[in-house]
Amino acid sequence: MRPRATFLIVLAMSALLAACGGAGDQPLPTGTLTFETPHGAVRMPAEIAETPAARQRGLMDRTSLPADAGMVFLFDEPGDGGFWMKNTRIPLSIAFWGADGRIVSMLDMEPCRADPCPIYPPGATYVGAVEANQGYFEQHGIAKGDRVALQR
Repeated sequence: MRPRATFLIVLAMSALLAACGGAGDQPLPTGTLTFETPHGAVRMPAEIAETPAARQRGLMDRTSLPADAGMVFLFDEPGDGGFWMKNTRIPLSIAFWGADGRIVSMLDMEPCRADPCPIYPPGATYVGAVEANQGYFEQHGIAKGDRVALQR
């Protein structure tokens, strides 16, 4: 095969692979999550996972998360299902909030690279959750009962 033909085949294959990236490669919408605490407001920039695919992928395979940022998970209906850390490499804290916008549960979760991974149930019904670096909520004085609001 001639060098020019090989180059064109490699170029075409690269373009095809880039075009087939899948939902996990698409940037997520972003917003600002505000926690109203007794000590004042705490604002967190966050990616928003609101589709089933985005919620399932979450922070899988990421090696870092900015210190002041998080990932919000929004649901169409209230639920009480647990979260898991399959292929998540970052220790995380998670806060769940109910339909009234108040935090109903908070947990720390550890990375898991091999099945079976533990499931972290909130023990409460929620409509949204936010994951942040482990310890973020404690460091910022965010607690159960605080109000949460998302601005897009």
